[in-house]
Amino acid sequence: MSEAYVKRLFAILLDAVTDKDPQVQEQVCGALCALGESQPVEALRACEEHLRLHEKLAPPYRTMILRVMETVVSSHVGELDEDVARASILLASSEMTRVKELVCDWQQAASNVLVAVGKRFISSVMEEMLSKFQPGVLPHHFVVQTLANLSVSNVFGMVPFLTSILNTMVPMLSAAKPDSMRGAFCCALQRFSESTLEYLADLDQAPDPTVRKDAFATDIFSAYDILFHHWLQSREAKLRLAVVEALGPMSHLLPSEKLEEQLPKLLPGLLGLYKKHAETVHVSKSLGQILEAAASVGSRTLDVQLDSLLAALHAQVCVPVESSSPLVVSNQKEVLRCFTVLACCSPDRLLAFLLPKLDTSNERTRVGTLQVVRHVINSAAAQMEVKQPFILSSMKLPLLDTNSKVKRAVVQVISAMAHHGYLEQPGGEAMIEYIVQQCALPPEAEPQKLGADSEAPAADSVRAISVSTLYLVSTTVDRMGDVLWPYLLEFLVPVRFTGALTPLCRSLVHLAQKRQEAGAHALLIQYNGNATLPSPYAMTTRLLAVSSSPYLGDGRGAASLRLLSVLRRDIHPVLGQRWATAIPLLLEHLDGYTEETLSRKEWEEKLLTFLRDTLAVVSDNTWICQLSLEMCKQLPNYNGTPLEKNFLYKCIGTTLGAASSKEVVRKHLQELLETARYQEESEREGLACCFGICATSHLDDTLAQLEDFVKSDVFRKSAGIFNIFKDRSENEVEKVKSTLILCYGHVAVRAPRELLLARVESDIFRNMSQCFSTKVLGIKVETKDPALRLCLARSVCMASQAICSSSRGSSFQLLRKPELVAQMMEFIKAEPPDSLRTPIRKKAMLACTYLVSLEPALEGQAQADLIHSCLHGVMAVLPEPEGVDGHQEPLYLDTVQALKDLLTSLLQRNMTPQGLQVMVEHLSPWIKSPRGHERVRALGLSACLLQYFLKHLHISALVPFHNLGLLLGLFSPRCADLRPATRQEAVSCVYSLLYLQLGYEGFSRDYRDDAVEQLLALRDGLGHPEPSILFHTCHSVAQIIGKRLPPDQLISLLLTLFEGLGDPDKNCSRAATVIINCLLKERANVLLEKVPEIVSVLRSKLQETRGEHVLQAAQHSVYVLAARHHASVVSSLLGSPLPFDSHTCTLWRALAVEPGLATQVLGLLLEKMSRDVPFKESRAFLLSSAPDRVATLPPLAATCALYEVASAPSSGPAVLELYPQLFAALLLRVSCTVGVQLPRNLQAKERKSASSGLASRSLEPCSSAVDALQAVLLRGGNDDVVQHMELEGGWQLLRTLAGHEEGVTRLASAMAKFAGPRLPLMMKALFATQSSVYEIQRVSSTAFLAELLSSNMVNDLMLLESLLDNLLARQKDTCARVRRLVLRGLANIASGSPDKVRAHGPQLLTAMIGGLDDGDDPHSLVALEAMVGLARLLDLVEAWDLRAVLLHVAIRIRPFFDSEKMEFRSASIRLFGHLNKACQGDCEDVFLEQVVGGLAPLLLHLQDPQPPVAAVSSQGGWAGRARLTHSGTQSSACALQACRFALRMCGPNLECEELAAIFQKHLQEGRGLHFGEFLNTTCKHLMHHFPDLLGRLLSTSLFYFKSSWEDIRAAAPMLTGFLVLHVEAERRPQVDLEQLLAALQLLLKDPAPAVRVKAAETLGRLVKFA
Repeated sequence: MSEAYVKRLFAILLDAVTDKDPQVQEQVCGALCALGESQPVEALRACEEHLRLHEKLAPPYRTMILRVMETVVSSHVGELDEDVARASILLASSEMTRVKELVCDWQQAASNVLVAVGKRFISSVMEEMLSKFQPGVLPHHFVVQTLANLSVSNVFGMVPFLTSILNTMVPMLSAAKPDSMRGAFCCALQRFSESTLEYLADLDQAPDPTVRKDAFATDIFSAYDILFHHWLQSREAKLRLAVVEALGPMSHLLPSEKLEEQLPKLLPGLLGLYKKHAETVHVSKSLGQILEAAASVGSRTLDVQLDSLLAALHAQVCVPVESSSPLVVSNQKEVLRCFTVLACCSPDRLLAFLLPKLDTSNERTRVGTLQVVRHVINSAAAQMEVKQPFILSSMKLPLLDTNSKVKRAVVQVISAMAHHGYLEQPGGEAMIEYIVQQCALPPEAEPQKLGADSEAPAADSVRAISVSTLYLVSTTVDRMGDVLWPYLLEFLVPVRFTGALTPLCRSLVHLAQKRQEAGAHALLIQYNGNATLPSPYAMTTRLLAVSSSPYLGDGRGAASLRLLSVLRRDIHPVLGQRWATAIPLLLEHLDGYTEETLSRKEWEEKLLTFLRDTLAVVSDNTWICQLSLEMCKQLPNYNGTPLEKNFLYKCIGTTLGAASSKEVVRKHLQELLETARYQEESEREGLACCFGICATSHLDDTLAQLEDFVKSDVFRKSAGIFNIFKDRSENEVEKVKSTLILCYGHVAVRAPRELLLARVESDIFRNMSQCFSTKVLGIKVETKDPALRLCLARSVCMASQAICSSSRGSSFQLLRKPELVAQMMEFIKAEPPDSLRTPIRKKAMLACTYLVSLEPALEGQAQADLIHSCLHGVMAVLPEPEGVDGHQEPLYLDTVQALKDLLTSLLQRNMTPQGLQVMVEHLSPWIKSPRGHERVRALGLSACLLQYFLKHLHISALVPFHNLGLLLGLFSPRCADLRPATRQEAVSCVYSLLYLQLGYEGFSRDYRDDAVEQLLALRDGLGHPEPSILFHTCHSVAQIIGKRLPPDQLISLLLTLFEGLGDPDKNCSRAATVIINCLLKERANVLLEKVPEIVSVLRSKLQETRGEHVLQAAQHSVYVLAARHHASVVSSLLGSPLPFDSHTCTLWRALAVEPGLATQVLGLLLEKMSRDVPFKESRAFLLSSAPDRVATLPPLAATCALYEVASAPSSGPAVLELYPQLFAALLLRVSCTVGVQLPRNLQAKERKSASSGLASRSLEPCSSAVDALQAVLLRGGNDDVVQHMELEGGWQLLRTLAGHEEGVTRLASAMAKFAGPRLPLMMKALFATQSSVYEIQRVSSTAFLAELLSSNMVNDLMLLESLLDNLLARQKDTCARVRRLVLRGLANIASGSPDKVRAHGPQLLTAMIGGLDDGDDPHSLVALEAMVGLARLLDLVEAWDLRAVLLHVAIRIRPFFDSEKMEFRSASIRLFGHLNKACQGDCEDVFLEQVVGGLAPLLLHLQDPQPPVAAVSSQGGWAGRARLTHSGTQSSACALQACRFALRMCGPNLECEELAAIFQKHLQEGRGLHFGEFLNTTCKHLMHHFPDLLGRLLSTSLFYFKSSWEDIRAAAPMLTGFLVLHVEAERRPQVDLEQLLAALQLLLKDPAPAVRVKAAETLGRLVKFA
């Protein structure tokens, strides 16, 4: 590119800077920068010239050009010569100072250019700047700022100039009046001072090592004088802050004596600014620099100013720090930096100031002071070391503060103290105790976290930081080991430190392990008279008790067990080996569960087993007694944690059980009884468990101690006559009684079975009764306390169960049995019958269950009363409301199970038919109850009893089951109950009864009867059946009963069933009818002379009466009539008014009962449906353009009737016999009724039915036909076809004009997939439609047949030839839709029978070429279908056949590449790809020309505005799925990877491996494409391997500059740019730069910003020609 073209290129881009779109502006600037990278000098000259020639160019655009210059200069400053640099300096200086007013962006950009140039040409820049920085003349604002920035960017170059600059600047300061100018001077002085300090710090590397600080002292002091004494007094806050920022670094350059002289004024002046500014970080930073400067010269003034400094700084540090305010955080850091300086200078005075502040009650003051104390402890450790006792003593009051924020600050101070040895001093233990107290904060008691505006931290953060601090101090600070061990052990047992147990245990484990490593065999705890340390018994008790709730307190269970493991030798010397094995197993168990999944009962049992093993290993009575004493002592500690206290009671029982001293055992038991908190339920349970566990080893002592307590004053004091009328005392005594009764129950359960039977009546039941009942003046008074009742029921249950489990329990005579049973019955009766609030009746029934099995047996009346009471107490309970997850549900289930167990236990004592009858008689009222939930429960109980009776049936002689009929008559109608559960339970009862009968007949128990076993399958189907299935099931049950019922039982069964006809449940009444009819079935041969009249009467009868039996009789009558006179019955029913009512529909379905009859009926209906014309045409208005089509009634009625018959399940065989005719006729019926209307009178009926909500099915002609077709498919066994069509929306498509063709196609696909063997006969029926007078029928049949060719089923059934011939014959059809569908069908061979394509290749290609040239289709949809079909066939035809048409097809489809219609572009591009694929490796030159010609369009169409064009699949492409509707639109699912596929296929034909590899890599399906990167790489290889194509590619690209699509117009310059970017130097003359620049210049004016952006980008790439 000549210099002229370079200039023109720059000119074009610079002119485009004024574009209004920000993105275009950015891209233009980027292009200028890119050109500047190649031609930096030309770029700078062009920018300079453009700015000079366009004096009136607006500042924003001048700013952009200056920024380009800055970018170029920054990158290439080393390549610039003096002249260019000088020109840039002059331009930038001129731009910067052109106007006096501040235009910040513009002037800043110019200043940045000067700073960039100044990095190398500092002298030239300074010469220009100093020319505008003359003594006595106030300079431009940005001149000063530029000098300031230069001093930072080029320290070594600028500092030597600073002396002269300061000499000139300082006199100007007085003349500077505007605040902005003063601010600039302040900034300059700050930067000058900072660069000077940096220069002096690196003096050994500086160009002039003779520079000294003294050289600047005078000028800096003069400037300081003006800044401090004059400008700092300004009202402008911004200026004051600028002054303050400058004073900090300036103070280091002041002479020492001057600094000392100014400090008395300087420090108060700065401190005064704290009150004037909200953002004080700059003040604090400057103050810190000044303090450092003063400290470096040993200033004495600091001592004088110290008090005011401390007060001001302390006030700053007490400002609350908000995380959302970084300035406040930065200010705190700067303030603390000041405190560090003061701490190093005057530690005594600093502490004297700070520590009294800790005594204040103000939160902010205390927190701020603590932060300073922590900071100076860390930052001035040497100075603070001797002050440690003093600092520790001052912490007393902060330790008592309850404020969360103060607590957190205190913890942080203690953490700092720990690292510096403070805690080793006297008073350090208080700090440790404080940390532990904070660790013990209970999360639930901490205040809620406040909002973001709140200053107070959550207490949880205090606990978290304390836990972290304790662990870190324990593990990382080595010197703390001796301080913390064994001191931390003292916090294990006290209750107030419970919340800290987990961190305590973790720290103690770490400390103990470190000590073990130091001395492996020494004991860890050396008491040495240290009475404050907890004993081994205390630690064992504490850690074991808290382990019972292992997940509380952040997992204190595992932590406690680990500590026990570490301390095992200190607990007892012999436990080492045992605990080393046992504790890891416990920890492993915990690791396998979570808090939600761990079973507490199982976990507690493991811990108790661990305790028992421990006691057995120790085997030292003294040690065990001491442990039990400690456990009892710690009991009160767990009053607030009932679960842990309950567990501790169990531990006490276990420990006492292991003790051999009876005196100790009785003493502790007595103390437990006297001190227990009986008001707490968990404590009562725990105490009872304790006594039970203890009784395992000390039964006599336990019973004796309980009896002594009952007789003692402690018990009697509450049970006196004068206290019994006082609520509080009565309540207390009831709780004591409850506990004692529970104790007896647990003692009975745990007592050795060989000792229990002798003591159970005399000691246990007697004392239970005595505790439960109180005699006052000789009158027995029973309690009303439900808790006491529940305890007695539980204890009786436990004791009875214990007796039953004894080896002699079956023969044991329990004399108190009647009394106990009566008592339990009283409890059950006292409960409310309609609700279940307590488990009393459940426990009472369980107790009765065990009592019933004991001797002596209950009397008959007592047993009847018991059954009645229990049934009444459970059956009447109201069910839970639906959707309510009530707490009663598990309780109810347990109660019902208890009732089942009780009834089973009673039945067990009388295992005879009479005994079973007695039970059923009790249940009979509930079985017939009008309330559904009561029936469900009663049937469930009956089924359970019958199963038990059957399971335990033992027959010694063949006897009759005399009441079988009665029981079957009771249960069998319930098979139709309204409730599914009742139905299933009823079948279970029938099942058990029939097997009982078989048993009584002599069959073995394991015999299985085939007929009876069918009941199980019937039962499973009764969950949620249809009504018809339900009564069919009842009929089946009746058949089975009839087969197995003995003759002598029939009368009793029928009598019972007759009674059931009056059942209030109509379903059960109907079921009784079904069963009776089945049992009494007789042949009925009724012939009626006048069929139409009979049918009419039957219909009217059905309308009058809605009884099920009437309906069944009517159906049966119609069936009998039709069996003899089917034509007459069909005609009569077809004469019924449309739409058919439900009764007529029912009668139609009755005709399908017998297959032969159903076949005849369907044949008649087919004839009537096909014989008449489907519609008549009429004009609603004389001027209407098209006539309306109105359905004719006879075919419509026949269609509706056919639906009803086919809907009947029994019509299956008939449908199968006529399947092909039915399918073809209904498909054609559907096609010719699309868009057909109902007659007006039926339209009115339809609207009326729809508005009233009575219409069950639409009468619309097409919908009726579709419904009938669905019914035929379902009844013909093609459910999967119906479901598949439903999922794909095919049925809905069939009903619409727009989607009918697609619906037929989907139906054909489904039929081929799921009903292949039925195709031959169906095709035969459809072939006949070729000559149909109805065009829509020809379209539908062609669409169906065409789709069949996409299935290999056609080939398998040898139907291909006939189907192909039929379609080719339709190729000349007058309808374009038919011709298009023929092409689709021919292309479908590629999917269905690919191996047959070669044989028929010439025919297929000829048909497709004919479609491409079809001139009778104005919309070219036939051509589109031909392109789609060719794409599918090309890979399969013979190469020779293809070669003859290759060029013709390529030329014919090329115009479609740029079609306005997306589907045409997509199909043509995809076909082009297949043409390339077909001739890979054998590409003729003529076709290669087509490939080359299509390359650029394909690349550009990757940016096609329609995504499907850029994405059409290559794998069989549309694979028979292309669905072109009548309007010619293409389904979006068919268009995938078009251009990508075509380019991948073109690659091999270009004979360039690199290019082919790129296409394969970047253009894979499903992969994202970075178009720019891909195009760049492609153009690189094109220009490398095919440089001769440059001209053609560029001309094609330029053609697309005028495309109507914005995305392609944007892609075209990208292609152009990448091509010229990679063109070789010798090929550059091929590029017509004049034309290219003109085209790109025109694109820069395109209305689309995206196009202008790409044009600018391409212009930048023309740097290649520069």
